[in-house]
Amino acid sequence: MPTNPLWEPTLAYSETDLRSMDSMLVMTDGTALGSRPGIRPGDPGLTVTLSGATVNVSAGVATLSRAGQGLYRAYLAATSPGTLAAAHATYTRVDLVYLRVWDTAVDATGLRKADAVYLTGTASATPVSPSPGATEIYIPLATITVPPSGGGSPTVSSAVRQLTVAPGGILPVSSTTDIALAGNYVGQARHNTVRNVPEFWTGSAWAAQGDWQSYTPTWTALTTNPSIGNGTLVSRWSRIGQTIHWMGSLTAGSTTSGGSGLWSMSLPAMAANTGVTQLGVANYVNIFDNEYMGQVEISPGSATAGFSVKNKVTYIFTNVSDSSPVTTSSSVRLHWNITYEAA
Repeated sequence: MPTNPLWEPTLAYSETDLRSMDSMLVMTDGTALGSRPGIRPGDPGLTVTLSGATVNVSAGVATLSRAGQGLYRAYLAATSPGTLAAAHATYTRVDLVYLRVWDTAVDATGLRKADAVYLTGTASATPVSPSPGATEIYIPLATITVPPSGGGSPTVSSAVRQLTVAPGGILPVSSTTDIALAGNYVGQARHNTVRNVPEFWTGSAWAAQGDWQSYTPTWTALTTNPSIGNGTLVSRWSRIGQTIHWMGSLTAGSTTSGGSGLWSMSLPAMAANTGVTQLGVANYVNIFDNEYMGQVEISPGSATAGFSVKNKVTYIFTNVSDSSPVTTSSSVRLHWNITYEAA
């Protein structure tokens, strides 16, 4: 066959290059070539158990990562990394079992393999899990809490076991460390197993559908806008799909001005333009004088809500303004609660 330069194997990749390419297989850790190491959700492999004093690790697979070295894919046959050390006479001890990868390019051991390691902790009144060597490439599999002699049986916990998923996958998180981690991109999904809800990264926080959050509405009037002065205006809202739950309170102070004309409050999300006026409940209180029950009203496609209330004595409805049902003063309170359809 004639030689064709286009067919010749002119490209050459190092093992580090290939592992860096493998970083595409799992979710990022937020760095350019980094990957989140761990075990697949629901994978029973690499489970740590005790058989008497024998520490056992079941067969399994995992990914490990090291800065500058890319992603390691590891397989481990069922193994026993050691025998549980004897209990301390007085104090509890926490031991660690972890999966380690040997890479001679990093550790100059001449080895290229994975193994399981049992690392004994230090007995103490406040015991903590030991840390592997700084140069080791590893992921923790479990801790073993060993009570003092006569204090009961050792217990295995997999709480330190880290999970990972493919890019775009929904990562279950349960540890305090994982829950505190910021997201890597807007729209990233995870399942918070402590709250038992799916959450999404907004760019500044993890939020779930239906989470309540603060919202300060803009208070306006038809002719001259009000001023809150030393009063307070607060509201809370949540969203599930196009359903908005919104509640708020206006408490006038001694320097609050009601402006001039009918009052409106800006919505946390614009209302759907369905041709339907959406209604909720409102309560206007003039302390030591009267209480006016009524409704909060949102017109189709509106970005604001208005209020109308009924005098419990005269039963006459009136639109709320700086002078109706009474002149604005420090004794005025307005409360509302509505569920409406958003655009």
